[in-house]
Amino acid sequence: MNSDVARQVRTLRETVARLHGELTRYGLVAWTAGNVSARVPGRDLMVIKPSGVDYDDLTADTMVVCDLDGAVVDGDASPSSDTAAHAYVYRAMPEVGGVVHTHSGYATAWAARGESIPCWLTAQADEFGGEIPVGPFALIGGDDIGKGIVSTLSRHRSPAVLMRNHGVFTIGRDARAAVKAAVMCEDVARTAHLARALGQPLPIAPADVDALHERYQNVYGQRPAPADRAAGTP
Repeated sequence: MNSDVARQVRTLRETVARLHGELTRYGLVAWTAGNVSARVPGRDLMVIKPSGVDYDDLTADTMVVCDLDGAVVDGDASPSSDTAAHAYVYRAMPEVGGVVHTHSGYATAWAARGESIPCWLTAQADEFGGEIPVGPFALIGGDDIGKGIVSTLSRHRSPAVLMRNHGVFTIGRDARAAVKAAVMCEDVARTAHLARALGQPLPIAPADVDALHERYQNVYGQRPAPADRAAGTP
């Protein structure tokens, strides 16, 4: 591993270790379940959580570097049991820079029912562009989960999929974006559950979903300053 790649990997080890703290902060995981990974830009490598290690013990040094076939390249621990699924996503979806898996309670309850979450909320339209879909049942350990993630999300704008009887997988342009999608997925799943407990929630018209998603993805938030402003030109 040359020095440039080593620096990239070190930075991602630190980032991925820190982002696991967001999963516990938002109550998305229990015990040692769940994982975050990040693609090493421009390389057929990823950084992922070690298997079965307490969240309090996760550091940059405990993260595992694997190739995109799931083989360990650097690290003293065994990688996550979901490594093959993450690797498949990276191989099949080159635009993806981060993958997250949780068993967050409300979203996983929808997954246990094999039921997608209809788009009843503007926040869901913003982040997910419509329903949060359900993917097929698949056993842990091979790349069948990855195949289900890719086949489902390739047909949706959603960065989240509810894998049936299993839990949530999210993708993003980087690991932070994938973590955000996991946080928002659980928030939407909880509110949708509460709304349905009160009665039949009201749908949002498809054209309005499109408009909300477009605005959130392209207008909401801060935008980089124009180059001339950044250079100090009045």
